[in-house]
Amino acid sequence: MNYETFVNLSKKIKFAHSKKRIVMKTGIHPENYRLVAFKDMSNEDIFITKSTVETKETIEHEGKEYPLVKLEISRTSHPYYTGKSKLVDTAGRIDKFKNKYSKFKK
Repeated sequence: MNYETFVNLSKKIKFAHSKKRIVMKTGIHPENYRLVAFKDMSNEDIFITKSTVETKETIEHEGKEYPLVKLEISRTSHPYYTGKSKLVDTAGRIDKFKNKYSKFKK
């Protein structure tokens, strides 16, 4: 196949594809999209995005009230994105481990 034939064929395919009517399925998409505040508890960073997550808490941010989702770690505190190694000890997991296995110490 030469270049001219290839170009003509690709134009025909694009034209045929653009004439297709795409219809989304009904009844499978959530209806409750809304703006939600996600708060990183390790560094107090807050970001707003659309979500369907269920929450009980709210927070006021920049003069508006949003449903609140608390995160232990996010893009602003994760070592992969920040390039910094940081120990995040939630609920004293390290202390619980040390207490549990201290009896085996020699």
